[in-house]
Amino acid sequence: IGINYGQLGNNLPTPQRVRELVQSTTITKVKIYDTNAAIIEAFANTGIEFTVMVKNEQIHSLLDAHAAQKWVNENVACYLPATQIRTILVGNEILAGNDDQINGWIVPVMQNIHSALVTLRIDNQVKVSTPHSLSVLSSSYPPSSGAFRTDLVSHVIKPMLQFLSQTGSPFMVNTYPYFAYKSSPLNITLAYALFLPNAGVVDPKTKLRYYNLMDAQVDAVYSAMAKLGFQDIGIVVSETGWPSAGDPTEFGVSVNNAMVYNRNLIAHVTSMGTPMRHGKLMDTYIFALFNENQKPGPTTERNFGLFKPDMSVVYDIGLFK
Repeated sequence: IGINYGQLGNNLPTPQRVRELVQSTTITKVKIYDTNAAIIEAFANTGIEFTVMVKNEQIHSLLDAHAAQKWVNENVACYLPATQIRTILVGNEILAGNDDQINGWIVPVMQNIHSALVTLRIDNQVKVSTPHSLSVLSSSYPPSSGAFRTDLVSHVIKPMLQFLSQTGSPFMVNTYPYFAYKSSPLNITLAYALFLPNAGVVDPKTKLRYYNLMDAQVDAVYSAMAKLGFQDIGIVVSETGWPSAGDPTEFGVSVNNAMVYNRNLIAHVTSMGTPMRHGKLMDTYIFALFNENQKPGPTTERNFGLFKPDMSVVYDIGLFK
């Protein structure tokens, strides 16, 4: 189980205090949305695995191979092996923006960063990927119908999958049953979204029965990759979570629902795979460590944290040692 450590707040604790908080839990992986030196240094010699990110606005500059080498030297290599940086992400949900130009930059930059890692002989310990929203799929239900958007396949998705396969890197996807439930509460039961007991939903093609929405979302991605001939790439859930507070119009939001979702999520992903990949466990990063008061959007956006900025729990999901 990993955690997303966002920093969009003006009242968050210091990286040193955050390190102590994380070390008091069973969390073994931390993902940040940049290469914040203070945070990376604070987690040195903790044994906690780190994922860092090339910010979206930095991607274009790394089309130059020399710039990519310099970026890796200054933002990753210099912290190894004290801080166990294991993954470099190129941007966040880039393909959701529908910008053909930046979409075309992603794979070349991933290749440049990988080449820099090869030069330093650390490509076996540090992998390169990029996280996607489910909007990269044109179809996701039933899971067997999963397919990537046709406008992305030839120039982005296929080359990316080839890269991930060749380098042994995971496909990373942000899955939020909450948003699917919120947008379609008449078609999706709360029990199905929260990993609670329910009758399940059968995929008519595979005859597999799904008892929770996240498995269905992940298997839709597996189906989409298989349709392009890639069945050897693992999936990492780079973000998932449930908000504990929201606006009156935001359906399904409560402290209890957030607690139930994350508790059941942990029990599920640490014990079994999805129906299509039964027994294959996948790294899963809960969103998020803290409630972040500077996140834009509806109230829910600022209330995905397991902890308040004063480091008290919003709700307990059994992570403390």
